[in-house]
Formats: sequence, structure tokens, C-alpha cells
Amino acid sequence: MNDILVTVANLMALAARTAPKAHGHDCIETKVITGEQLGLLADEMVRYGKETGKINFDRDGENVRRSDAVLLIALKENKKVGLNCGACGQDSCSEADEREGREFPGPLCAWRIIDLGIAVGSAAKTASILNADNRVFYRAGVAARKMGLIDGLLVIGIPVSAFSKNIYYDRPTS
Repeated sequence: MNDILVTVANLMALAARTAPKAHGHDCIETKVITGEQLGLLADEMVRYGKETGKINFDRDGENVRRSDAVLLIALKENKKVGLNCGACGQDSCSEADEREGREFPGPLCAWRIIDLGIAVGSAAKTASILNADNRVFYRAGVAARKMGLIDGLLVIGIPVSAFSKNIYYDRPTS
């Protein structure tokens, strides 16, 4: 089953890659994590949650540990679209100077974040079509970025598995 789910994760990466992006500029990076790296990612999620006191990093880390693969999808650059729309909180794109936050930099161009969201949705849809259990994990993205598993400004993780019951739902909360 593991080989099948790794193939699913790679098909999810394909869906993220081909998802539409603003101005046709590809600002998305993907990487499939398997094997030993899953355990390392899970360990980092648990550690980060304990270190920061942020809830559910441990719960989600254990889900990652039980998964066959995790697709990481990252916004690899904050190339501004140039609309001066103010959605990032600045009056113009030229005023939106990035600075590192606790988990991610900001402000990021809202249109690039939408690009990331469309890519994430396309990947999750692909897993669903293929009947693979999955869930979008912000926490996996935080830990993957801190570990340097993928180069990106904003990172999301989508674990995949196949059990008789979906392990990503009906979970306890911290």
C-alpha cells in the first residue's frame, strides 16, 4: 500500500504544479516526504509544540508519523502581482517589505497566497479522487520549513494514508 500512496502524493504534486497561478507565474514548490523523513518531521512537530506551548502540534505530528507520505507545498517566492490592492496591509506593492515572523515571513502578496491555496486545494482534491485519506496541515508546514525540508516562505503539508478509518478526523484535541 505504501508504494500506492507515494504515487498518490506524486500525483497530488502534479495537481499542485498545474494549478492556475496569477499572471501565469509559477511560484509554487512541491516535495514528497516519505520513510525516515516522516518520523523526523513528526518529531519536530511534537518538539515545536512543546517548545512554544502551541496546541495540537503533538496530535498532528502523530498523524504524520502514521502516514505513508506527506506532500509539502510551498510558496517559493513573494513576487508581487503589482495590483496595489492593499490586501497585504500596505498601500502599494512596493511598500510590502518582507520580515521574518515567528513561523513565516510577511506581509506576503495575497494573490500569491491564493495561488498557494489553489495548489493545495488541487492536491487535496486529487487525493480524494483517488480515495486516499488526507488533510491539510498548517503545523506540518511550520515544522518542515524550520527543518529546511523545503525552501519556501509559506509551507503547507498534506499527509496521505489508507486505513479502514480516516486517521486525520475524529481526533482528540489538546
